[in-house]
Amino acid sequence: MNILVINCGSSSLKFQLIESETGNVLGKGLCDRIGIDGSFISFVKGEGEKQKKEAVIKDHSDAIKLVIEALTDPANGVISSLKEIGAVGHRVVHGGEKFKAATLVDDEVIKAIEECNELAPLHNPANLIGVKACRELMGDVPMSVVFDTAFHQTMPEEAYLYGIPYEYYKKYKIRRYGFHGTSHDYVSHVCAEMMERKYEDLKIIVCHLGNGASVSAIDKGKCVDTSMGLTPLEGLIMGTRSGDLDPAILEFICNKEGLDISQVLNILNKKSGVFGLSEGFSSDFRDLEDGYNKNEENSIRAVNAFCYRVVKYIGAYVAAMNGVDAICFTAGIGENTAFVREKIVAHLGYLGVGLNAEANKERGKNILISTDDSKVKVFVIPTNEELEIAKQTLKLLK
Repeated sequence: MNILVINCGSSSLKFQLIESETGNVLGKGLCDRIGIDGSFISFVKGEGEKQKKEAVIKDHSDAIKLVIEALTDPANGVISSLKEIGAVGHRVVHGGEKFKAATLVDDEVIKAIEECNELAPLHNPANLIGVKACRELMGDVPMSVVFDTAFHQTMPEEAYLYGIPYEYYKKYKIRRYGFHGTSHDYVSHVCAEMMERKYEDLKIIVCHLGNGASVSAIDKGKCVDTSMGLTPLEGLIMGTRSGDLDPAILEFICNKEGLDISQVLNILNKKSGVFGLSEGFSSDFRDLEDGYNKNEENSIRAVNAFCYRVVKYIGAYVAAMNGVDAICFTAGIGENTAFVREKIVAHLGYLGVGLNAEANKERGKNILISTDDSKVKVFVIPTNEELEIAKQTLKLLK
């Protein structure tokens, strides 16, 4: 079955058409600058060259129309008609406590997602725009929603509650939810396959390290803890996000700088992390690696702080699970930045981990980077959230 995977943002729409049984990507692309001057669609057929076309894209309905046209184009498309799309899988960021797994779309599901909008006001409304546009244009094609938060809904109470008055949880559902769940789910299952062991028998730590970054602890097939919280701001130091900090810092900066709380939160989300620590040099680890190798103090400071925070979370999750069998690196930094992995693994000697330096240089494939005699296995596993969405959609339909 061909499954169209949609990842909808406020002004963009990413898509992939996946043959769900094989995982082959038949075509993929991006509609960008939706509702803005200079909008365009880019499309790649299989492993071919990217094609880009300027187009007026007033809204997400226009974007979906362009996606269908690209996929069914007689000259460069990959299917002959809309009938060859068996289902659509949508990424939705926040499912709150309402959704513990992927689900098929109906009016009640859309209403329930809308009730979660206040937990992710920048993401959920945009995700829903894509769902509604597809329902309008694609008729009876089955559709699913796969939530970033769902994988983490197995966390026990002691892991997801904050140390604030319990009434705020009861009234407003203020708790830790976690994100990147689709990635953590996919990578941890691939890890078990690579180890040739049952998923339910393993203790796995997944480090999803990108511009947004999170760590999760998976014990016997269930997520028991994760670093992001009510929002994606909690946890690791990230590209432009601060990660964990003393909440009193917000009041302190407000008073010293004459700012309101919204302005400070904007700083913590968009001007902090390695970008802030490098004094605005860069949030891109390619730049930071170059600066690190040139012995530039701002890059060294940012990289060291980032790696140290990852090391701390790994150690915390080893303690939480009373052991670990495997540690996985994934996402942009985790998959591609060897020197960051090297710095992190250097702190794991207490787990009996050694680094295979040659294997650690590899990129773009599933690979074991720990030495053969390591007591804990360390892997690099490129994430594939779109494939995971397609798999979960197919499972729902079966």
